[in-house]
Amino acid sequence: MISSKRAAKLKQKKHREAERLFLAEGATLLAEAPEPPLHTFDDPKSIRSLSTLTTPSGPVGIFPFLDVEAEELLDQAERIVLLHGVQDPGNVGTIIRAAHAFGAGAALSTGCADLYNPKTVRATMGSIFHASVARELDSIEFLKVAREWGFHSSAAVPDSAGAGSYPVGEKPLVVIGAEGSGLPEGVVAACENRVTIPSLAASLNAAMAASILLYQAYSRVLP
Repeated sequence: MISSKRAAKLKQKKHREAERLFLAEGATLLAEAPEPPLHTFDDPKSIRSLSTLTTPSGPVGIFPFLDVEAEELLDQAERIVLLHGVQDPGNVGTIIRAAHAFGAGAALSTGCADLYNPKTVRATMGSIFHASVARELDSIEFLKVAREWGFHSSAAVPDSAGAGSYPVGEKPLVVIGAEGSGLPEGVVAACENRVTIPSLAASLNAAMAASILLYQAYSRVLP
């Protein structure tokens, strides 16, 4: 039995990490879970105390952490998106949803928004329960190990000479940088290739860029 007082502490990262539990809010989100929550709060008073929304959206479930180790991700996935320092929870959650949609796993570097932040969880729209996600990774070390597993990495960069227009390799790994600052040179240098998205707009945010590149990688295996 998990009390509402104990559950409310899970709104803070330190308590989530200590208990390895997180909150998922809303009937639609809970319906996506393949396994029932450890506990569900559906009375109005508890929902108000646990919700992070101005207008609570429904029942709140408590779930165990879902992330996997890097080696498990590399073993399970045929396509991967690596996020380096993407700090906006909405973007991280949306990219995880895109990864699920296009048959990919997701890798989060240290410095990314917390996978279990309520905003991140909400932005996945349930895909957190379906996409394999590894977190708190050193990007350069992960890229090195991924190459040993047969992945071919492509760093998403602004339009530049020598950059391709789609991810390459049978097992593509797309690397997306932080909003505004993009990828540091060390991470770009650790990748085998560079890829850019031709656009009439000055720039695309991380979630848009990741979604387009994941679709391009996915579409290459469509019949």
